[in-house]
Amino acid sequence: MPNYRRYRVPGGCYFFTVNLLVRHGDSLLTDRIQLLRTAVRVVRRKRPFHIDAWVILPDHMHCIWTLPPGDMDFTTRWRSIKSYFSRHLSSTEYRTSNRLARSERGIWQRRFWEHCIRDETDYGVHMDYIHFNPVKHGYVERVSDWPYSTFSKMVADGVYPNDWAGAPDVEIIAGEP
Repeated sequence: MPNYRRYRVPGGCYFFTVNLLVRHGDSLLTDRIQLLRTAVRVVRRKRPFHIDAWVILPDHMHCIWTLPPGDMDFTTRWRSIKSYFSRHLSSTEYRTSNRLARSERGIWQRRFWEHCIRDETDYGVHMDYIHFNPVKHGYVERVSDWPYSTFSKMVADGVYPNDWAGAPDVEIIAGEP
């Protein structure tokens, strides 16, 4: 088994991308949003972390977490969230023989992508990327119209104006951060 190296900083701030195994045509995350929220709440009670930003799309999600001082174990948190979510779904998905042999569900991609936030500029770029993502993927025309993100909280906290990146004539460069 390969040794995946992750950059770990105790108490660090991280950007994550987590995908369903089947990316296109699957809307499991938004269809089962309450279950996903419950999974996150349950895991946060046992292993706290701060949610800086989050967007949940039908087939993947992006978020920024800040871990508690001295803690760098984001892997166990993700494993627990994905596991809780999967255990509470009916087992109807297709599973390869490899997944069956490992007693794995066919819901999530095995890995996730993480990036340790380096500075305020990096943080801002990733915050914008997260909140603009539903527009980038064509789900809505205005960021404020997507219900499954922390954008409305950010507006309430004064981080973004409600019409941020919302007008068709506003150009936002929204590539991968």
